[in-house]
Amino acid sequence: MGAAGVALAAAASHGGDTTFLGSASTMCLAHAPVLLGLYIGHRYFRTATLAALVLGLGTIIFAGDLLARHYLGDRLFPMAAPLGGTGMMLGWLVMAVGAFFRVPEA
Repeated sequence: MGAAGVALAAAASHGGDTTFLGSASTMCLAHAPVLLGLYIGHRYFRTATLAALVLGLGTIIFAGDLLARHYLGDRLFPMAAPLGGTGMMLGWLVMAVGAFFRVPEA
């Protein structure tokens, strides 16, 4: 996801209307380190796996819709961006809920 964010930022810097590419890049670059952190800490964070799945899928759907709008001129599928955005928000909420649940000591 980080590599995709960098590639999208590079594509956005090459002129034309790059609003969608810049937004997709921002979402990928913002969520890539969070996903890495969730992976690293999943043994100590009860909701890490679920949060990563929801957050990752939401980001992919949201960024994918923006890419489809830029390159294809149409949405990925109806309501893709709101679905992806909701997924990202839910992923953050699942991560926040995890702060209240300790992982049992091994």
